[in-house]
Amino acid sequence: MASNDKKLRLDLVNRPRRLRKKKAIRDMIAENRVSIDDLIYPYFIRSGSDVIKPIDAMPGISQFSVDTFFNDLAPLVEQGLRSIILFGIPDEKNEEGDGAWSENGPVPNAIRRVKKEFSELVVMADVCLCEYTDHGHCGPLDKESDGHVINDQACELYGRVAVAYAQAGADFVAPSGMMDGMVASIREALDDEDFDETAIMAYSAKYASNFYGPFREAAESLPQFGDRRSYQMDPANSRESMREVSLDLEEGADIVMVKPALAYLDIVRMVRDSVDLPVAAYNVSGEYSMIKGAIANGWVSEDIILETLTSIKRSGADLILTYFVKDFLRVYGNHS
Repeated sequence: MASNDKKLRLDLVNRPRRLRKKKAIRDMIAENRVSIDDLIYPYFIRSGSDVIKPIDAMPGISQFSVDTFFNDLAPLVEQGLRSIILFGIPDEKNEEGDGAWSENGPVPNAIRRVKKEFSELVVMADVCLCEYTDHGHCGPLDKESDGHVINDQACELYGRVAVAYAQAGADFVAPSGMMDGMVASIREALDDEDFDETAIMAYSAKYASNFYGPFREAAESLPQFGDRRSYQMDPANSRESMREVSLDLEEGADIVMVKPALAYLDIVRMVRDSVDLPVAAYNVSGEYSMIKGAIANGWVSEDIILETLTSIKRSGADLILTYFVKDFLRVYGNHS
């Protein structure tokens, strides 16, 4: 009997090793798997034509005009890409940022072109003003104070931007300004214009992060003074994220997002465990650039891309916004 007990214990000890022995077995029993269906690819669209402007801080990523953007997008759709999110860069900026809701702005023009050619592609549009204002902040400023954004006025303008994108055909609008009440303001504006089918993916837990550095070059949205800490979250806080998520859900968000991803996987897990709606995580520009730099220097292999995306999926994210889409399709195809 003792001998049988010993054999049973050895079998239990060796079982994990047996299941790890062959890659085919490992793949078969993998608890999490990344698919192109999980990924949302960000594009930076600027005014003009025949524009492809590489972003120095983000190797492999460029600003595009609508025509060149479409040429870049088409082969990705053929390979299985399901969703994109658009950021706009206008030729001219002003204090109010009114180019954000122009029907002939770069984002509405891109949406119309995509929906004409790829009606099934899910098109999301970022709703903010930092790319469109000459001061680089996310809404109109209170000049009598120290330049803080006027929250309620910003929310009203976000509603105008969201309606312009919905009119162009966006499936989702994605408010990223972290203003109090922004989701409710956008939901009301959309419903008033009979866009009740246009969904909202809210940047609900968006932290004031150093990982955004390369994005500010890509979107040309560097604040001309101060920073955004007064309306983005403190990286030291976790419980606050749940309050922000709860408020956005009450106001009508259809998807909630955590941003950044890698340094905030604990927040992704907290949100996933607390809500029933889809959870997105943004694998942001700084995370992308650090990994691409390490790959370029030979310090890590390209397999780190899949490991990174898998960690975000494992933490609970249903959707991942990431600049690694082209790398993922090139190395892994539609599925990891």
